[in-house]
Amino acid sequence: MTTSPADLIITGCTALVHVEGQADHERIAFRDDAAIVVRDGVVADVTTAADAAGLTAAERIDARGQVALPGLVNCHTHAPMVALRGVAEDLPTEEWFDDVVWPVESNLTARDVELGARLACAEMIRGGVTCFADHYFAMDAVAAVVEECGIRAHLGEAFFSSQGPGGRERSLEFALRHRGGAGGRITTALAPHAPYTVDDADLAATAVLAREHGLPVHLHAAENRDQTEASLARWGATPIEVLERTGLLDTDVLIAHGTGITERDLPVLERAGGRVAVASAPRGYLKFAWPTTTPVRALRTIGVPVGFATDGAASNNSLDVWESMALTALVQKAAEGDPRWLTARQALHHATLQSARAVGLDGVVGSLEPGHRADIVLVDLTGPHTQPVHDLPATLVHSARSSDVRTTIVDGRVLMRDRELLTLDVPSVVRELGERLPALLDRGHGRRVQRYAT
Repeated sequence: MTTSPADLIITGCTALVHVEGQADHERIAFRDDAAIVVRDGVVADVTTAADAAGLTAAERIDARGQVALPGLVNCHTHAPMVALRGVAEDLPTEEWFDDVVWPVESNLTARDVELGARLACAEMIRGGVTCFADHYFAMDAVAAVVEECGIRAHLGEAFFSSQGPGGRERSLEFALRHRGGAGGRITTALAPHAPYTVDDADLAATAVLAREHGLPVHLHAAENRDQTEASLARWGATPIEVLERTGLLDTDVLIAHGTGITERDLPVLERAGGRVAVASAPRGYLKFAWPTTTPVRALRTIGVPVGFATDGAASNNSLDVWESMALTALVQKAAEGDPRWLTARQALHHATLQSARAVGLDGVVGSLEPGHRADIVLVDLTGPHTQPVHDLPATLVHSARSSDVRTTIVDGRVLMRDRELLTLDVPSVVRELGERLPALLDRGHGRRVQRYAT
């Protein structure tokens, strides 16, 4: 190890590490009394606290009693929608969209989006999320917030075919202009909304642009079983088959939700050759009373990574990926009728390596491994609800909470220390957002950005 001073050394923690040579979903292991050495925003070494004792560092964090994890990734959200948290409750999907959310979204200004993104980033940083994949409108404002607050993000400017060619063009322009932004913390994607709001011609054109410019695609598809049945009735093809015939499965594509993925879709996804990932956000599916959930086990069998997500707070009410991890483990047990699936170790695997792969950051984040970016969270397990610890993976998945995250680090920079946010001023955001809510929530104009018509 080089003897030059480290930027940061975290000592005395229990570190989650990934062990080679085991089954992929059982690669989770823990190293006690560990030290994590960070240089130039990268994990330089994971060693013992004793070996790190003699090293010099610009900053040291004593993490005794805490577990160090790779930062969580929120693989699909609409961050600015925290401004709409709770405005449309206890409604079926179509009424939720058409009667409330899309009419309200027609009022959005760039400033509303910025304030929502600030509040969302604060919530995610406090919950141990170090990277999020956002799919929304006025995304220049979100990129500016990401640059300022220090979080990592995978961003796409959403578009509908009802916007005409300009929507697709703006999505491309955004992706090219912001790719590699914020010192490399921003990656970008083309972001068609969904096969039921973007026609085949636009989807095919998006696939061409993605291949031409080396961009991934992030969209909703087969969100629920009703969408799949409506697509079959209208087009004779499932939404996944629509993605294949329009060429999108020949690109790197992140599919949000996928609870409507059927048996006939699995060979289609397998033919895509590992270029497809799915983001699962189970809390929203439960709220909407969708009869199925993301088929994680079937997707895993054919090599499709499944990452954890929250969706937007207007449907999910929170951006708590910790909760998504626990709910996924529980819902999968019920869906499969098998208490042995999803295990806590498997859930942690999905929350780390699988989520990093889902957003195209495999080998960059998702592991406390030398050469990976230093996106790290420290979790305090000394509370009564996490003691005693008989099974550490189970404690992390089923007992720990997002509020147990004490410290959040991105690129080696501490964004939250001992629960104190260092890069965002929440009270001022809440104050201004509150002043703007009456105009934002007005639905008297009768406008909407789109219709939910699968």
